[in-house]
Amino acid sequence: MNPLLNLGQTLPFDKITAADVEPAIDQLLEESRLAIQQIAQAEPKDYISAVLPLDRSIEKLEQAMGVVRHLEAVVTTPEMRAALNAVEPKTSEFFSSIALNEELWNSVRQVTEAPQGVDARYLEKTIRGFRRAGAELPPEKKERLKEIDIELTKITTKFSENVLDSTNAWEKIITDETLLAGLPESARAAARQSAASKGKEGWRFTLQAPSFMAVMVYLDDRSIRQEMWQAFGQRAASGEKDNRGNLARILELRQEKAELLGYRNFADLVLEERMAKSGARALSFVESLFEKTQQKFEQEKQELEQFAGFALQPWDVGYWSEKQRQKLYDFDEEALRPYFSLDRVVEGMFRIYQDLFDIRISEKSGIPGWDPAVKVYEVHAADGTRIGVFYSDWFPRENKRGGAWMDSFVTGGPTEHGFDPHIGLICGNLTPPIEGKPALLTHREVETIFHEFGHLLHQLLSKVRIRSLAGTRVAWDFVELPSQIMENWCWEREALDRFARHYETGEPIPDALFDRMKRARTFRAATFQMRQLSFGITDLKLHTQYNPQKDGDILAYARRIMEPMSPAPLPEDYAMIASFTHLFSDPVGYGAGYYSYKWAEVLDADAFSRFQQEGIFNPQTGSEYRDRILAKGDSEDPAELYRSFMGRDPDLNALLVRNGLVDPAPIQ
Repeated sequence: MNPLLNLGQTLPFDKITAADVEPAIDQLLEESRLAIQQIAQAEPKDYISAVLPLDRSIEKLEQAMGVVRHLEAVVTTPEMRAALNAVEPKTSEFFSSIALNEELWNSVRQVTEAPQGVDARYLEKTIRGFRRAGAELPPEKKERLKEIDIELTKITTKFSENVLDSTNAWEKIITDETLLAGLPESARAAARQSAASKGKEGWRFTLQAPSFMAVMVYLDDRSIRQEMWQAFGQRAASGEKDNRGNLARILELRQEKAELLGYRNFADLVLEERMAKSGARALSFVESLFEKTQQKFEQEKQELEQFAGFALQPWDVGYWSEKQRQKLYDFDEEALRPYFSLDRVVEGMFRIYQDLFDIRISEKSGIPGWDPAVKVYEVHAADGTRIGVFYSDWFPRENKRGGAWMDSFVTGGPTEHGFDPHIGLICGNLTPPIEGKPALLTHREVETIFHEFGHLLHQLLSKVRIRSLAGTRVAWDFVELPSQIMENWCWEREALDRFARHYETGEPIPDALFDRMKRARTFRAATFQMRQLSFGITDLKLHTQYNPQKDGDILAYARRIMEPMSPAPLPEDYAMIASFTHLFSDPVGYGAGYYSYKWAEVLDADAFSRFQQEGIFNPQTGSEYRDRILAKGDSEDPAELYRSFMGRDPDLNALLVRNGLVDPAPIQ
């Protein structure tokens, strides 16, 4: 039988092939169409018959497509890519057609009452969702909307493929060891191992994050840094993999879709359902942070140039920043690596949140993954209820996309028969084991693990019985709160002592090294904040203001916006936007939503202040955070959820204080 038609509580990753994809999706599409038709014709026209069944009507199709998209992202092959490209337009057309089904819409809009609580919210969001998706449009506009959604699905998939292919197409082989001066031994060993894996002599460097960042921060040879920086910034901006045409078309289609639905721009369409509510309000938020950050940012730029002694170029900034930090704080990030072996970090993280949220996590053997490096875990509640399963995949491969992410395969939750477990995943591209040593991570990589695990817990600890409102299916400017808040534990001595141990001696981080690490935390904080703001402001302006006739070339337009927020002048051919998968590898994705990282950072800095006051391992605080934030999904308005945990609205000042941009208020 086709394994994609039998996705149970253990997913058959060892059996799924590219040949399974199209027949399975075709069958599930037919089943989903029938389910929608039955709901549309159901009697009576009440909440139980005409609305609630929608929540599960397309579940199997969504699960199968999620697995296929995941496999294409982590073990891509030409066959799997072709299979995904064959089914994406069909599924996109079907999903678009649901809200455009006039019989279904006529059935749904007759429902005026629902039970209270989560059911009332689901009814309200369902009706609003139909209207936002074009249910009230005339037939010709409905048809055009379907065409737009199909084309957006195709073109954003192609955008992502171009970025992956252009990233993998570049390599730098160095055979003269003297050119590696400044590079830490861990990076040299990784480069040596990478070269050997390709049957080559010397040291191999790529545009994947661990390799690229090591060169940018540590390599003395300026010409090699320049070569790699330019290659990274030019990904998918020329040749067969040029994304410029895709970029322009994605923006054009998004704007057309927004106008069809009665919105001024794509940002207003997307953000109406998020905490920011509109593109103008989101842009005002990031521009306000820009103003509060600008003075300190200019000061940091000047201080770094004075330290370096010459006018810096972009490929100099990371290198000289690290030199400056070592000088000011006597702190080298590499000194922390021996204390962050991956297995111990993960085990310690599990212990922290087992205690804080009263759960149990255990590794399971014998469950197939998509790669030998994949591990599988089970999560149980304190009473023994099995509440979730998740897969982890931490290391880079050439058949795996870059970055780090969490996703959901199956959304479970409470049922009349008990509790259906959730199934999720957590992926990264961390420093791999090298030459017999365990994987030794940077502190930033440790933060990445905690961040993605926060997303995962948001899914696994969900107790919402309506799937569409469960887990991480929340407003995108709220979804980063549960992830970003977890990073705070990586800076607390009490937490670090649970997992930060020297991989050979078992000793904790020495006090002197920890103190230097803490002092260096806010080093160039304004510069790092400006980097995020440059992405957020560019994103919002592309989706609210960009006009190709008036503003010209999209790459040049994006560069002009980013220039004032860059710590060094950007070259005329700077093309980072052509590889910005967060914004353009999905019909929506983070498009018009990149600001949400900063929005949620305000929430996380403020919410963590309660843990700091009451104890970072305080089980009562942890229980309230779990019950009032993590368990609730989108069953209530996110602003209300936040107030239920903090007792007030968020305080923007908490982020500025944490980043060292303003002094803390005096204690009364």
